[in-house]
Amino acid sequence: MATSDEFRKQLETLRPYLLRYASLQLRDAAAAEDAVQEALVAALAGEASFAGRANLRTWLTGILKHKIVDAIRRQAREPVVSAEADEEVGDIDEVFTERGHWNDRPAAWGDPDGALEQAQFFRALELCLARLPGRTAQAFMMREHMGFETGEICKELDITPTHCWVLLYRARMTLRECLQQTWFAE
Repeated sequence: MATSDEFRKQLETLRPYLLRYASLQLRDAAAAEDAVQEALVAALAGEASFAGRANLRTWLTGILKHKIVDAIRRQAREPVVSAEADEEVGDIDEVFTERGHWNDRPAAWGDPDGALEQAQFFRALELCLARLPGRTAQAFMMREHMGFETGEICKELDITPTHCWVLLYRARMTLRECLQQTWFAE
């Protein structure tokens, strides 16, 4: 295990990653900064419990996930003054035929596994995620990145399962369209 000074330096090098991760989920720079600070303080306090069985980044991300959930709970309790509303993706009849097939088949995405390995793809994905409305992005990140079940998402965001599924559908369709235009366009 690293000495205390080395441990602090390692934490500081991971700070930008943690801040990006929290910003994507919370969509509020101040709340993301607070969550990262709380995670780093918890990591420093728990330095002795870090046995090195996991990667430091993985361990810190686990701590940050809990801090993000705490921040989401705080946001849910506090009244939000925002004109932002969940945007409509469009009528489903415009996307699919009566038989359930695509009207306009998505362009070939090539080798998705190879694309995932590229840092440029992740930057494009982050830009597309940043364009999602707040609640939609939260629901998507909780489901797809943090691995929450529908019931957990509903509880944290104080929404019904049907609303959750609508938000996830909208997120997926919006991300598909955005990535189609910004990354997979020929």
